Amino acid sequence: MAFTEVEVLTKRVLVLEDNLLIAMEAEDILKSLGVEHVEIATDLTQAAALIEQQTFDFVFLDVKLGPHTSFDFAGVLIARGIAFGFVSGYGEDASFPAALRDVPRIGKPFNERSLGSLLGVVVTGRS
Repeated sequence: MAFTEVEVLTKRVLVLEDNLLIAMEAEDILKSLGVEHVEIATDLTQAAALIEQQTFDFVFLDVKLGPHTSFDFAGVLIARGIAFGFVSGYGEDASFPAALRDVPRIGKPFNERSLGSLLGVVVTGRS
């Protein structure tokens, strides 16, 4: 089933994903959903610099970033009032801190439907 018409309320998205191929796939999907601007960060340092330099409506956070997690960065996003959701290849195995347990999340591999759902795309028609 493919989207035939979508309304994207989010225009600027940051993807924090340490696997560049997966990040580029997310970027392609987001653009196909109508997101106007997508930035990719492959580590926490890049992501922190980008949110200092630009404004984002939404941030996709890969849970596991090499030996680190994105949980502390999620706290920065909360403090700044930036919406975010988690993407994880580890399913429910990651131990989420209590403050982040209710944050929306999807698993990998993701697709247009799951990324759109996490982003909050309003689907107005399907084929």
